[in-house]
Amino acid sequence: MSMSRIVVMGLGYVGLPTAAVFASRRLQVLGVDVNEQAVNTINQGKIHIVEPSLDIVVRATVTEGYLKASNEPVAADAFLIAVPTPFKEGKVPDLSYVECATRALAKVLEAGNLVVLESTSPVGTTEKVCEWLAQERPDLTFPHTHGENSDIRVAHCPERVLPGQVIRELVENDRVIGGITPKCAEEAVTLYKQVVQGQCVVTNARTAEMAKLTENSFRDVNIAFANELSVICDELDINVWEMIQLANRHPRVNILQPGAGVGGHCIAVDPWFIVDSAPEQARLIRTARAINDGKPHWVLTKVEQAIKELEAEKQGIQRSDIKVACLGVAFKPDIDDLRESPALRITQDIARLGCQVLVVEPNVQELPPSLQAPNIHHATMLQVLQTANVTCALVKHASFMEVRSLLQELDGLIDVVGLTHS
Repeated sequence: MSMSRIVVMGLGYVGLPTAAVFASRRLQVLGVDVNEQAVNTINQGKIHIVEPSLDIVVRATVTEGYLKASNEPVAADAFLIAVPTPFKEGKVPDLSYVECATRALAKVLEAGNLVVLESTSPVGTTEKVCEWLAQERPDLTFPHTHGENSDIRVAHCPERVLPGQVIRELVENDRVIGGITPKCAEEAVTLYKQVVQGQCVVTNARTAEMAKLTENSFRDVNIAFANELSVICDELDINVWEMIQLANRHPRVNILQPGAGVGGHCIAVDPWFIVDSAPEQARLIRTARAINDGKPHWVLTKVEQAIKELEAEKQGIQRSDIKVACLGVAFKPDIDDLRESPALRITQDIARLGCQVLVVEPNVQELPPSLQAPNIHHATMLQVLQTANVTCALVKHASFMEVRSLLQELDGLIDVVGLTHS
């Protein structure tokens, strides 16, 4: 079947690059988002997020007429759902964005269309997409009830990309294609083979959903090991960065780097979907989440200790006069994404200690509302080097690495990401 007209629901950190990559293959792509500002920005050939090379692709595809943005979907051959899947109170998966996007596109569905859920989701969500579509369009048939003879094909095809490398990895990485039926998977392969140079590996929808959750849980468990080692080494007065470097010389050992915690919309969230689905069995996964979620508190304790030592050393100094610098509030290096960021959470907690907080975040023009407070200031690195009493390195941005020699000389440096370790 022809796959020349594509609608992408959601124009965030995955949806927009996905739309742009398909449009770069001279396919007609409409990106849909509820954010009016994002829609207007994209239609001007600009981007509203930070991602290397994305601006070039968007500018070219918009200019050439292959990519447009709108608040409403239109008729197409294939529909990709790339909206967030956060969790609610109690770490319960929140599928409201997926459901809303699904019901929105249902009204323009036609027999022969393909619907692909790209959003990382709990096991069984793709089947729910079928049910929601069927509720909206009783005039059409769907694979969960009519199998291979359905009017509409439905599949799950999760992204597996790294922020900062999304454009390249959308093309080069292997893609897991999970169909509700084999024909659903087959048509999804036809769609993705227009852009994907890696392998399109076929399975069923539930296995594809679990595979994506497993990938991120694997990384979370391994990060938890590194974070736990950093706490242990601090207790034993051992340089964790040197120790890991030495341990990694073993031919079958590859310990990850510790940090301020784990953030973002994937690794910090997806393991909870497994825990929610199998709470009695997911013991290691739950423990890893607890370790990584607890790391920001450990960092805060280190900062609070440094402040108290400063107060004891400088008699008469007021807490409100002490300046604590927080280097980075994004969830990982060299991006502007603050979702589930442990660095952001740590910065908020430091501000509650009553000191002045100097935030250096080179990837955002202004601090988010959660950091709008009288004692929080969007600062430059120069201001930090000249005035900070305590400096907490929370994110390993490239621009910070450029001044690592100056940072190493600072008194009161708390480096939780190995910024100053060679």
